[in-house]
Order: sequence, then structure tokens, then C-alpha cells
Amino acid sequence: MTRKLMRFTAVAAALAVASLSLSSCGSDNKDDGTTASGSDNEVEVFTWWASGSEKLGLDALVGVFNTQHPDIKFVNGAVAGGAGSAAKDLLQSRLQAKNPPDTFQAHAGAELTDYIAAGQIQDISDLYTEFKLTDVFPADLLSRLTVDGKIYSIPSNIHRANMVWANPAVLTEAGLDPTATYATIADWFPALDAVKATGKTPLSVATTWTQVNLLETVLLADLGADGYSGLWDGKTDWTSPEVTAALTDFQKLMSYTNTDRDGLDWPDATQQVIDGQAAFNVMGDWAVAAFEEAGKKPGTDFTYFPVPGTDGVFDFLADSFTLPVGAPHPNGAKAWLETVGSLEGQTAFNKAKGSIPARTDANPKDFSEYQQTAITSFGKDTIVSSLAHGAAAPIATLNAISDATSKFTTGASDLATYQSDLAAAVTK
Repeated sequence: MTRKLMRFTAVAAALAVASLSLSSCGSDNKDDGTTASGSDNEVEVFTWWASGSEKLGLDALVGVFNTQHPDIKFVNGAVAGGAGSAAKDLLQSRLQAKNPPDTFQAHAGAELTDYIAAGQIQDISDLYTEFKLTDVFPADLLSRLTVDGKIYSIPSNIHRANMVWANPAVLTEAGLDPTATYATIADWFPALDAVKATGKTPLSVATTWTQVNLLETVLLADLGADGYSGLWDGKTDWTSPEVTAALTDFQKLMSYTNTDRDGLDWPDATQQVIDGQAAFNVMGDWAVAAFEEAGKKPGTDFTYFPVPGTDGVFDFLADSFTLPVGAPHPNGAKAWLETVGSLEGQTAFNKAKGSIPARTDANPKDFSEYQQTAITSFGKDTIVSSLAHGAAAPIATLNAISDATSKFTTGASDLATYQSDLAAAVTK
């Protein structure tokens, strides 16, 4: 199975056809939320898990769903596109047309606030009681899911965004200790220089969202957990000298990256490390599944460590599922949400995807070496919310930061303009 995600431009026509088709089949709804035929024995699940380890995780979750709810048909509404960009565009069109899927994937946290404000998703706090999720989800996670006393999604997993993946053979070729980690971003630069001298790519990245992922980890490394979190609650000044210094480090890191980055998506950048073309890749821990799928062994074929300067901090994101207002098959959606929150569902899904369960009663021994370290870290580290993956800021803010980052990394703006653009994005 290929790890290369389909480009948005290649699927635009297909998305338009799919949207029209779905509109025609879901437009004749009754007031009780079921279809005109009265059928509620199916569920359309809208995600961006269309290939690679993400698709493997979805397939595993569907397998559990089919066992738990054999009378309900699963309809795969997956749309390809890095970090969900293509899926989110189509989803917004459907929601605005009052033609929602039965449930859709979203990142838990601030990303949901736009859907909540627009009245597009329902409060599902009662399902937490019905499914006994308040007993098995950590209190800190529940607080991050709660908006004005209500919960609007059920997370299927926990991911960590601030991880470095490395190729030991490339590091050894550069005269570096392949087991080394680095205390700060500044400490990392000499190693990147050593790799650059060999002609290999020191740090592989891909399209804009992966660059924003890198940006947030640099801000976290240089500002610390409190300073980073302050960027989103107004306590940290985006125009401060400390932010300038962090952006300078980001600019320098980008100078070590591959020149073809803007035409790639995250699996391509990770594949460069797997294939020995690049030394390091900053990517969320979904990357571990790509290494494992390629038959690579941790410690021998690849290593991993928190982004320099972020050890002891867990940069959190979670894929979660909602119950849209006007879902045509609400009972099917609730059945899917039950599976998503179940121990069996979370175990199967996360074993395939590389993330860790949101539930505290999962058995660590069921998971890989890396996942066991992540489970430990999530239990003891300081937790912060990811920017690039919807936990820290609303979609509009993230979009503005992404636009500013793209301008900066393609040379269309300088550092001072970039910092000003970032400050304006958060102010808006």
C-alpha cells in the first residue's frame, strides 16, 4: 500500500462529484434525523484517513465496529489530503449546505470551536455517561475536551507532535553518535551541519502544515511550555524578543531542509529518513507506523527522541469524532462513537496507527516499544496543545498562521514581516 497521499488537485473533480452524489442521497431527511425511508442502519464516517498507517488504523477500527454492531453498515467517507485540508474544505461545504455526514473526524480542542459556534455539532456529554467514558479518560483530557461545560467529541487516540525521527546509518556516516539526543535547538545545529557536509538532507520536511508543525515545536523548545501556551491565551507577546529568537531558530532549521519540500506530504518526508536520504524528520508519532510498515526496527534502523528543548513536554493532539446536527443516521453515528470510545476499538485502532489510547485502562503491553514510551510520557509530562493539529487555536487562526508560514518559507516575506503576520493572525 502506498504511503503517498493523493494531492488535492488530483481529487478536486472527484470531490465535487462525491459532494453532489452525497447531497442527492441525504437531502430528503425527516425531522427526527433519520432518512425518508426510516432506515437508520448505516453510518457514513467522514475522515481524512485514506492511505498508509492512517488507513490501516481506520480499517482496524471498522473491524471492531463490525463486530460490535453487525447490523449497521459502515460507509467510508474518507477524503485524501495532508492533515485533512481537502477533507475539511469538502466538509465545510456539506455542513453549510445542511448535508452533514453522520459523524466526522476533527482534532479535539480549539479546532472544534468554529463548529460549535456555528451550531453544526451536538453536545454529546450524555454519551460520556452512557459509555462510562468519564471513568476511563484522564481528567486533564476531559478538561481539554470541555467547552462551557459541554463535550462535543469522543477522541479515538492521543498523538504527540514534538518528536524527531532519525536514521542511524546517515548519522554514523556523518561522524555523529546515532544515539545522541540534544538539549536545545542550538545544540542540534552542529549535528545538522555535519550531515549537510556529507551531501545528505539534514532535516526533511514537506508541505506547509509540516512546516507549521516544525514551527510549533521550535516555539515550544525556545519559549518553554508556559511561554508556548501563553501564545494562545494572550500571556505571551508575539512581538517579543523571545519570539524573535525562536523564529530565527526556525529560519535556520528551514535552511537545512529539502528543496522539494513544498511538493511533498508527510509520508514523503518520513520516507526520506527511512530510505537514508535524510538524517532527521520532525513529525508526530504517526510516523512510527510508517517505519514499522517498512519493516524497520527501532534502535537499529531508526531512532526517536523529543524535539531538542522539549523533553518532558507532551505536545498533544487527538483525533476525535462528532455527532453533527442533522446527522441522517444518528443511531448509526452513536454506535460508531461507542466503538471509538471502547477499549477494544481504541486498542485495535492505535496498535495500527502508532498513537496511544485516550483510555487509561488500556494495557501498555499490547503496544509497541515506542507507544509504551508515549503512554509513560503522557502520564507524567507537561501537556500542551498542538497548533498544527487543531488543539491550540481555531481553524481561522491556524489558516492565517499557515499562510504566513508559507510566505516566509518560500521567500515572499522576511523575518520581521513574518513575526508581524503571526501576531496579526492570533489577534484576529
